[in-house]
Amino acid sequence: MFVFIQFIMSNLDINLKGKTAIVTGGTKNLGAETVKELAKFGANIVIHYHSDSEKSKGESLQNEIKANFQTESLLIKADLSIESESDKLFKLTKEKFGSIDIAINNAGKVLKKPIGDVTTEEYDSMFDINTKASFQFLKSCYKYVADNGSIVFLVTSLLAAYTPAYGIYQGAKAPVEYFSKTASKELHSRGISVNCVAPGPMDTPFLYGQETDESVAFFKTQGLGGRLTKVEDIVPIVRFLVTEGRWITGQTIYASGGFTAH
Repeated sequence: MFVFIQFIMSNLDINLKGKTAIVTGGTKNLGAETVKELAKFGANIVIHYHSDSEKSKGESLQNEIKANFQTESLLIKADLSIESESDKLFKLTKEKFGSIDIAINNAGKVLKKPIGDVTTEEYDSMFDINTKASFQFLKSCYKYVADNGSIVFLVTSLLAAYTPAYGIYQGAKAPVEYFSKTASKELHSRGISVNCVAPGPMDTPFLYGQETDESVAFFKTQGLGGRLTKVEDIVPIVRFLVTEGRWITGQTIYASGGFTAH
């Protein structure tokens, strides 16, 4: 297994050995696969999680990347909507590994509901997790990410959609795109790239909790090959942006199989 991975690495000529990456929401779905992708190319990984229920998944993932890729990892719980917690995530990472080269904010929350039915509590929760946490994460990046590093935010292709019921989710994700554009200019002189990746409806539990069988079937008709976006469609794009694609900055990459275009 390890020999095969080394062969792939040598052919792609990508080497993240000695680099450190933070991946938020890193214990499952897209976050977990991103962790494995960066570890495959030699990066040390900090796996962030939010809830106690995710800890065991994070520990299993740590064991997996240690066994398969011989890279080091750190598992950290933090509520990123709180400035001190976000700072803790980055500070502990720097203390452990010495530098932070890649920061990927994969955490988020979705709600499908007409705006007139959204409660104040739901509004607060959506903006805490999708907007405020991204803001605090980005502030920490300014302080801790090394020169010539990379920052990536996962947003949503719904930012380019004209649709009912997702207004609160779109509204909470939209600021992240503009945070990123501004940051790409403000961090330009330090050589730090900042981008967003906007997946289409993804074949993970994140989608199915909000949708009916009928709506999922419709989403499939809008994607290339009549299917949903898969995690493996997105992971290589994220990896590209933090490796040989670092010349790209200030952009939102819509990776939706044609579900939306921007």
